[in-house]
Amino acid sequence: MTWGVDDIFGGLARLRGGKPIHKIGRVYDARLIRRGGGDFGVPWLDEPGEDHGTARTSRGAGLPRPLPDVLGLAFGFTGPDGARHDLLLSTGGTGRLTRHLLLPRRRPEAVSYTTIVPYAAGGLRVTLTARPRPVRRGGPLFLLSAARTGGRAHEIGLLALSAPRDDEPIAFDPVLHPLPGLTLPGPIAALRATAYRGGRAGRGR
Repeated sequence: MTWGVDDIFGGLARLRGGKPIHKIGRVYDARLIRRGGGDFGVPWLDEPGEDHGTARTSRGAGLPRPLPDVLGLAFGFTGPDGARHDLLLSTGGTGRLTRHLLLPRRRPEAVSYTTIVPYAAGGLRVTLTARPRPVRRGGPLFLLSAARTGGRAHEIGLLALSAPRDDEPIAFDPVLHPLPGLTLPGPIAALRATAYRGGRAGRGR
């Protein structure tokens, strides 16, 4: 019997009685305040604006605290045209090389996240990172940056999360709901689409 990616993720979803990965998390109302001033040829990265939606932090493998885990930060919002957009990041570094590495961490509100794989933006490859900022009141804050492959990161906005609330059965899909003007490379998009399809099938969705 040959097992594909969709079979593996579907089996994990059935075994865990829910999401195959990132099952345990917290949900927040969220706002992304984009400062503009970028030079990526993508209005969403280059122009000021605000996006309102829902964020979720999660533990990838669901390991019990205080064990470190690959953590996730997701932000979903609806654009002015009514289209849904999802941004998914995982704990990693912020340097030119480490922004492409998964790194286990402990505290979801106080660590850095990255898209790991660069997005295609026209003829460019752009990686997004989110770095935690000090919080005096309210929920977690993350400084969102974009960087060309091998280049310096440029600050594009501030992601502000509300106080956390109980987890909800919310799903994010960066393949079905890409960011404005950004797309995942074909092989990565195909692999992710297959994994998400298997996970949804395993959950009966």
